[in-house]
Amino acid sequence: MKKVIAILFLGLFLGGCAVFNKQPKYELGMEERDFVKMHDEAVLSGLEDGQRTYRLVRDEHFYVLFTFENGKLIKLEEKELPKAWQVPPGTNNIEAN
Repeated sequence: MKKVIAILFLGLFLGGCAVFNKQPKYELGMEERDFVKMHDEAVLSGLEDGQRTYRLVRDEHFYVLFTFENGKLIKLEEKELPKAWQVPPGTNNIEAN
């Protein structure tokens, strides 16, 4: 009985760790090169006025735009995908990893 409880506890603990591991790894002011290293699935979406904007699909309904200026993250924008662009569950670039 003790072994079963220990195994269940261990499974819940490891499952909880996996949930916390999927948190976004970005913050304002971070370096562009660090962002690109951590998020190789990010797509360069725009180049204008010395700013670079990357797009990262968060889930099947939303994506995030990351704007860098002088190599520093200055702006985050979360946007909803148009219905025609929405990705079927299980095929977006976040879940593929």
